[in-house]
Amino acid sequence: MPLSMNRDVFITCAVTGSGDTAGKSPHVPRSPKQIAESAIDAAKAGAAVVHCHVRDPETGAPSRRNDLYREVTERIRDAEVDVVLNLTAGMGGDMIFGGTEQPLPLNPVGTDMVGATERVSHVVECLPEICTLDCGTMNFSLGDYVMTNTPSMLRAMGKMMTDLGVRPEIEAFDTGHLWFAKQLVEEGVIEDPVLIQLCMGIPWGAPDDLNTFMAMVNNVPSNWTFSAFSIGRNAMAYPAAAVLAGGNVRVGLEDNLYVGKGQLATNAQLVDKAVNIIESMGARVIGPAEVREKLKLTKRAPRG
Repeated sequence: MPLSMNRDVFITCAVTGSGDTAGKSPHVPRSPKQIAESAIDAAKAGAAVVHCHVRDPETGAPSRRNDLYREVTERIRDAEVDVVLNLTAGMGGDMIFGGTEQPLPLNPVGTDMVGATERVSHVVECLPEICTLDCGTMNFSLGDYVMTNTPSMLRAMGKMMTDLGVRPEIEAFDTGHLWFAKQLVEEGVIEDPVLIQLCMGIPWGAPDDLNTFMAMVNNVPSNWTFSAFSIGRNAMAYPAAAVLAGGNVRVGLEDNLYVGKGQLATNAQLVDKAVNIIESMGARVIGPAEVREKLKLTKRAPRG
């Protein structure tokens, strides 16, 4: 497929994530106030979308508490700056297996496996414009952690999101995830316009070399909207790769802690650098209003 560069690009900032990064940089936000303020700063720097997880404010550990999501949501909606809110729905599918000779019972430390309704309960309560749908199961990063998303779970969660009027952002970590995403669209679980995030370089999914990236891109239907990112050392090269391949951009402290070699970043600094890369390529960074029009998003008002 010939390259078709995207000339109207939106930036998503992944604000904090659920990895063990909170102790590695003082800029990784923990509390709802910190997460919201970092998201707002990213929006001021040029992010049209903010993708938010929540953490235990005391320990920095990942959390699924609805009250934390609610506070983040309210703080962002009450802010003077406009931004599209994207909440994760990827939590609650974590399985840590036991030893190789006795994989069951599951290790209670780190295992967090709940039903579809509980996994999207914060989405029901907060009604963001977008929420994520990790479209497959994968051996994930270190140890014996398996990110678990069964076909029936994904169908149930996807239908709940669609029925709520919340746009699913499909997260694809490998080509098989794209294959199943197409099946969900064919079945009507996910409706047009379809939004997908290509997640590159995460062990043990799709590596972030350009051949694999273009294989992912070439499996995205031409009428879908896609973004892409890589974690770690290639994170700030991927804005250029994504735009050149026809997509949009994601940066943020969920994916990468550095703005340069040895330079710990803030979310706003990562967004600012992405803006410079995009504009240096001759493309235009679009804002939340154009993203809402493009993706037919439903914006909820601040608290009355």
